[in-house]
Amino acid sequence: MTIFAVGMNYLQHNKELDGTLYQPEEPVIFTKAASSLLKCHKPFFIPDFMGRIDYETEVVVRISRLGKSISERFAHRYYDAVTVGIDFTAREWQQRLRAAGHPWELCKGFDGAAAIGDWVDKSKFLDVQALRFHLDINGQTVQQGCTADMLFGIDRLIAYISRYVTLKTGDILYTGTPAGVGPVHIGDHLEGYIEERRVLDFNCK
Repeated sequence: MTIFAVGMNYLQHNKELDGTLYQPEEPVIFTKAASSLLKCHKPFFIPDFMGRIDYETEVVVRISRLGKSISERFAHRYYDAVTVGIDFTAREWQQRLRAAGHPWELCKGFDGAAAIGDWVDKSKFLDVQALRFHLDINGQTVQQGCTADMLFGIDRLIAYISRYVTLKTGDILYTGTPAGVGPVHIGDHLEGYIEERRVLDFNCK
């Protein structure tokens, strides 16, 4: 199982990070270690030696078929479920790594850095490219977005990644975060929603 993730896929988040409405020419793809997956509502243990840890709320899709060089018009056949996930990011480390032109793995792929909610069959939704999602912390909404605002849609992402890497059943794709990221703290209670469905629910320790 490979965890793929997308950076800089919402304009307002790009402005939030870099001060400009920057749009990449191609999707920004990175991977997270398998040990970063945090599921079954287990608690997230904040690594206190990594500085500020930010939440990044994202829609996540589950790959359901083996595929290579998938055409964008057929990409919808290659995933069967969606959920909400948190791409935890060691923000200070990320800033240093980006400034030096180094890979992001250390700030994005540490243990527990890929929290994931309960899967919902995509047939439950009229259009996965028009899904509203949000994150509540301690009962207050702190981040919200809509997949319609993605710079690169889900089908395009799948087609793009599969040009370079064979997608396998069970692979996971984090599709990028909108604006509104922020830090988590010990004792925080996180709840993630896709439309009105609560699919993510866990505590930070």
